[in-house]
Amino acid sequence: MSFRHRDASPPRAAIVGCAGTELTAAERESFAAGDPLGFILFARNVADPRQLAELCAALRGCVGRADAPILIDQEGGRVRRLRPPHWRMVPAAGAFGDLHTRAPRAAIEAARLAGRLVAVDCLEAGIDVVCAPCADIPIADGHDVIGDRAYGRTPATVAALARAMADGLSELGAIPVMKHMPGHGRARADSHHELPVVDAPLDALEAVDAAPFRALADLPWGMTAHVLYTALDPARPGTVSPAVIGFIRERIGFGGVLVSDDLAMQALQGTPPERARAALAAGCDVALYCDGVLANSIALLDAVPPLTAEAAARLARARSQARRRLVPEPQRWQGRMDALLCGAAA
Repeated sequence: MSFRHRDASPPRAAIVGCAGTELTAAERESFAAGDPLGFILFARNVADPRQLAELCAALRGCVGRADAPILIDQEGGRVRRLRPPHWRMVPAAGAFGDLHTRAPRAAIEAARLAGRLVAVDCLEAGIDVVCAPCADIPIADGHDVIGDRAYGRTPATVAALARAMADGLSELGAIPVMKHMPGHGRARADSHHELPVVDAPLDALEAVDAAPFRALADLPWGMTAHVLYTALDPARPGTVSPAVIGFIRERIGFGGVLVSDDLAMQALQGTPPERARAALAAGCDVALYCDGVLANSIALLDAVPPLTAEAAARLARARSQARRRLVPEPQRWQGRMDALLCGAAA
């Protein structure tokens, strides 16, 4: 793939999706003109390894940047876009949490191996940013949208296992995105469909929900939650709240690239451009819009400003951390992870 020359202006502070397994002529033209920072892929975009690699190359070719980030949700378990038979099976975070109750060291090793396996599959296709780990802590009566996506029910367990998953990704050169700050586990609704309201007091949010994210604040990318936290901002959901973004930056101490959760989700109000402008005005670095409907992506890109200098610096730091340090050994890693999870490894 050859990349056309672009001028020195920064890309738009947005990541968008496409409709299918290959780009239409209209998508190519619109993405070239709109110049989003990067792209995100879903199951609708995936058929087989060759097709996926060609799609990733085509997306980067549209914007003329070989380093345009391409994202995917590949946590393992029910949240994964790459599935057998072409890609490896990695279990949900809850499986590592269950093992941690019996054998903490084995669980941490297994979670790290899972990160490596996910990284191998993604990087082989050209996907360099993995939306994982989930560092949310589910509360007993919370909605199952988190459920077994969580590594445990205590901040220490979640932080340890999410760190291991992130380290496994990073060791192969993939960039992890921890989510959903400052915590989605207490929500009693699914933000894909409606706005969850969390009435927990600030001290509870500080001590429980935010604690894993604070322990992982050095990770390169993070994602916001579309949740209304009444103790922080009784009027606006986290993604579009300056108070909540301030809490993420100052109290959690996160200094990496902050991307919104999918702005097409029904927890938010307004048009795609209005949602994107609100997220960026609140302090997000990048607006994420995933529905793959070209008209919506065009409208959003027309409204979104270029990446700020501060966001560009965070992006550059994240890229500098993404240096492969291991030679891939997926068969050995898969065998070891499986043995640890079934208790057959010492």
